[in-house]
Amino acid sequence: MLIEEAQRVIRVEAEALLAMADRIDSSFERAIELILASSGRVIVSGMGKSGLVGQKVASTMASTGTPAFFLHPAEGIHGDLGMIMTGDVVIAISNSGETEEILRILPSIKRLGAHLIALSGNPTSNLARSSDVFLDVSVGEEACPLGLAPTASTTATLAMGDALAVALLVRRGFRAEDFALFHPGGSLGKKLILRVEDMMHTGDSIPLVQMDTLMKEALFVITDKGLGVTGVCDDSGALAGVITDGDLRRALERGYDILNQQAKGIMKAGPLRIKRTELAAAALQVMEKRSITSLFVFDDDLSTVPCGIIHLHDILKAGIA
Repeated sequence: MLIEEAQRVIRVEAEALLAMADRIDSSFERAIELILASSGRVIVSGMGKSGLVGQKVASTMASTGTPAFFLHPAEGIHGDLGMIMTGDVVIAISNSGETEEILRILPSIKRLGAHLIALSGNPTSNLARSSDVFLDVSVGEEACPLGLAPTASTTATLAMGDALAVALLVRRGFRAEDFALFHPGGSLGKKLILRVEDMMHTGDSIPLVQMDTLMKEALFVITDKGLGVTGVCDDSGALAGVITDGDLRRALERGYDILNQQAKGIMKAGPLRIKRTELAAAALQVMEKRSITSLFVFDDDLSTVPCGIIHLHDILKAGIA
């Protein structure tokens, strides 16, 4: 019984969305052009469940390149209408189109020189008639069996808000890098913003030895720098190879007396490299693919002298995974 009821709810809401998709017309395009042409922000307003939907719509727009915020209509009546400026676009949400608090702020919106987009399920309502653009979010029925709790109607309104946000994103040419700028604290933002140069070890922190350095000295460098690796450079400072602590363990397990050997006899030639301007996420991908924990960093493709080294732990500590 419960499973069937859940399936019914989802089907009712899905059908409401499909029906609304078929009603999308030139009004939607006018709403997009109105927002793009505005010199101000988008202010979303609604009461109750419509207000909760409005908060999400404003948040989605703000994170995808359209400056937006939510204004509670009841607070607007008592002074917060001062947030609205000439050139702003107000998106008012009311399924009935007759919500008292929304209707009371409409005259002020007009006097302040803001444009009005109505999201409503009633095309003949006062809200719809007062708007510059009306977007129909009506539904045939609510998923609530009593027909009382806003369910399908709030889903439809939320979907319309997402459609507006995404259409604006596309028209603005908004990129993943732009999205990351508004999400610097999240893992997605870090993946799209943080670069190798932001977390690489530089200067004296780079583990490096010369080709003729004895391995007992190279072992000290590996231990002292704490990255489990050292680079091996030729006389010009160019990176010729690497030696990892794993290389040392494997050699010792074979019974080799390596401590008095020179680094050039133990190193692995042709080490992997990465540019300092690459995303840290790209460095992580290389490390995971090659099962290594460090990459030497270079200024560009032609550089031979490393400018840094990045370790797997640095990337993971930054929250990039």
